[in-house]
Amino acid sequence: MNVLVLNAGSSSLKHQLVDPRAGRVIRAGTIEGLGSGRSHADAIAELLASLGSESVHAVGHRVVHGGERFVDATAIDDAVLAAIEAQVPLAPLHNPANLSGIRAARAALPSVPHVAIFDTAFHVRMPRRARTYAIDQQIANEKGLRRFGFHGTSHRFVSELAAGHLGRPLAELRVVSLHLGNGASACAIEGGHSVETSMGLTPLEGLVMGSRPGDLDPGIVLTLARELGVDGAEALLNKKSGLAGLSGVSNDLREIEARAADGDDGARLAITVFAHRVRKYIGAYAAVMGGLDAIVLTGGIGENSVTMRRRILQRLEFLGVSIDEDRNADAKVSDDAPIADISSSTARAHTLVIATNEELQIARETAAVIELTRGAQSKKPIPIAISARHVHLDRAGMDVLFGPGSELTPMKPLSQPGQYASEERVNVIGPRGRIERVRVLGPLRKACQVEVSRTDEFALGVDAPVRQSGHTKGSAPITLEGPKGTLQLPEGLICAWRHIHMHPTDAEAYGVVDGDEVEVAVTGGPRDLVFGDVIVRVNDQFRLEMHIDTDEANAAELDQGAAGGLRQPESQEPYTPASQGTATLTKKPRA
Repeated sequence: MNVLVLNAGSSSLKHQLVDPRAGRVIRAGTIEGLGSGRSHADAIAELLASLGSESVHAVGHRVVHGGERFVDATAIDDAVLAAIEAQVPLAPLHNPANLSGIRAARAALPSVPHVAIFDTAFHVRMPRRARTYAIDQQIANEKGLRRFGFHGTSHRFVSELAAGHLGRPLAELRVVSLHLGNGASACAIEGGHSVETSMGLTPLEGLVMGSRPGDLDPGIVLTLARELGVDGAEALLNKKSGLAGLSGVSNDLREIEARAADGDDGARLAITVFAHRVRKYIGAYAAVMGGLDAIVLTGGIGENSVTMRRRILQRLEFLGVSIDEDRNADAKVSDDAPIADISSSTARAHTLVIATNEELQIARETAAVIELTRGAQSKKPIPIAISARHVHLDRAGMDVLFGPGSELTPMKPLSQPGQYASEERVNVIGPRGRIERVRVLGPLRKACQVEVSRTDEFALGVDAPVRQSGHTKGSAPITLEGPKGTLQLPEGLICAWRHIHMHPTDAEAYGVVDGDEVEVAVTGGPRDLVFGDVIVRVNDQFRLEMHIDTDEANAAELDQGAAGGLRQPESQEPYTPASQGTATLTKKPRA
């Protein structure tokens, strides 16, 4: 399959023809001079004429802003086009040009599928505490003022390469991804998802960039608006700030480093402020995730500046970060050899330089959407189980809470084979409150784990991370109280990641594998709702069932016994069992 990747700007059309399976670029280039008597339609016609006999089987379009609606690559139709247009106020410099490119390409290639890939999509589901600005919430909601983040395609691409290089599932890693170029952003990736990112409502927030300032006191913006007018302030913040504003000469780090070597104070200031801001974000994001497994540097600066990498990564030994100076100096990355590990032999956290390839990622996500669309079919219903707060204990915890050698007393079997609710209960105690008589589930496990809802979390006064069951490293501390003793857990409290248990035969029927993510639309009940980021867990001991917690069930007004079925992207008629509601699943594209 050949995917034509288009990045339509106001004055240029960047393009690549990519074979996503082979990871091969067939043709690449940029058509300049748009907007002055030359349209995107003219550029598309010129591009297609230049391809000669090369076939185009699909078109992947880069779209800067997808707002809250678009959380994944999406097949483009008229409704999607209208929704992209609705985001123009959030990206007035980018989305109009993206739309012009999409319309021109659809008109020129009406018989091939077109897919939109959004810079914001990777970040849309950041936790509410990370995406919310501390301003009047009525105004924020009315105006759509929240943190969206950008560079999502790049952060997704390099984090997946990092996981492959380290030989570990991305869902088990805590990664700080640094996309450092003329545009720069940091991203905290935990459990395979963006949980924090430095850019906000617009690309102005966060790190120092080529011509943008990054983080600013809002009072500065107000002062500039009063002194220069809104247009003047906007021009200063977008085009005359960042490295260019600090150095007074250029936004090109290579030129700035050369001037700094000759003693230019402005150039030296630009370098130190840039490195300081990035280092500050690394520390903050390690704190957000409760630890750090890897740092990834990418983008023009991250991939190529040996000295900037050294400046950024110094004094991070307390996080387990230590680089080998020779490896750093020798690091060269390319599309053919995209990863260089510059960690020292004693480092606890890996430091990787990775060549990003947003076009290849766009091509892969485009191909994945198309494959899913072609393979759509109805499936049998999936039961939905509502999981109340509960506790899992290991042997040592059981001995402390109920006495040495004590055993759990089965009360009733659970839906998953071999698991049961026991007669035993414990009190869960947090810094602010306690929850009495929380049931213990059996059998005993290898480690203690407490699963609560967000409502419980607030009642206890603890900030519990969203994790898959069993992934308790770096999770929240909690105290358990039993009839024979008290157990203080340094970690183990989580909000369980909503998930679906599947037997391998079910997974094969649905066309998913362990670790895939699906979206679940619950329809037909009192309140329709879409659950995102639902993890598929496959094991030959599992029985088909989706698990959500009580808060999630209340949001959809579901009761025990609800069920649903799988719907692929183009299906509009979900399977409707004789039940209160229907859960329909859309598999997220796996690039």
